[in-house]
Amino acid sequence: MSSIVCLETLKAMKAYHNQLPTGQKVALVPTMGSLHDGHLALVKEAKRRAQVVIVSIFVNPLQFGPHEDYEKYPRDLKSDIQKLEPLEPLTVFAPLVTEMYPRGPSRTVLTMPSMTNVMCGLGRPGHFDGVATVVCKLFNIIRPDLALFGKKDAQQLAIIRQLTRDLNFPVEIVGVPTVREPSGLAMSSRNQYLTPNQKEQAAFLYRALLTGKTLFEGGERHAEKLMREVARILQEHHIEPEYISLVDYDTLAPVNTLVASPVILALAAPIGRARLIDNVVLEP
Repeated sequence: MSSIVCLETLKAMKAYHNQLPTGQKVALVPTMGSLHDGHLALVKEAKRRAQVVIVSIFVNPLQFGPHEDYEKYPRDLKSDIQKLEPLEPLTVFAPLVTEMYPRGPSRTVLTMPSMTNVMCGLGRPGHFDGVATVVCKLFNIIRPDLALFGKKDAQQLAIIRQLTRDLNFPVEIVGVPTVREPSGLAMSSRNQYLTPNQKEQAAFLYRALLTGKTLFEGGERHAEKLMREVARILQEHHIEPEYISLVDYDTLAPVNTLVASPVILALAAPIGRARLIDNVVLEP
């Protein structure tokens, strides 16, 4: 018999939270479902850090643009729960859109222009406003002590760290290392859109970033040269990047010369039907 509790309403979540023993630490793993080993790594780390683990599964319409894949985004709650069963006991919060947005699209949207209108935000206007807004809603609904996010989504992680500080949420934000396929390709729910040949091509996203990292470790400190080398590797493998960025680890401000602070070397590129992202952190 499964010891996974599945809650679908805010009322049920409130009742569940109210009956938790005092002093038990609650960890939240926010997801949009279509779970893979990257998500499961987040859950495993959550179980290591907290007595109560809640996995939210919610495809948030607020973070999809008008021409993006919201309607086609893979949804299979039964399969997701089956994937979580080896990690039980835990709780799944899987609300309907009408439960999260009962009066239609949210009239309140959290925006952080200096961090949301760069990198992925340039090609996906409004995306991170939707992410930030739903994360705030989840924090208020679930009231976790800590929340875990993958480092693959470096821009998202930086934004959530900042909003947690700015809005005084009593939540510890934990970044968990990217889980990769044997080729180096970062695991993503959108990888299932790729053909075998496209998967082989997509592996060069990470290899290009590693080339930039190797150049950095060899002493190169000029951002333009590092990004140019990443672009060269991508071009060799017929990949046209949406962007290649080198930004401050905390503020996401563009960096021209690497001095003493950690920076993120990040990229996004379309491969077949999928838009893929990846990054490496460079620490002087």
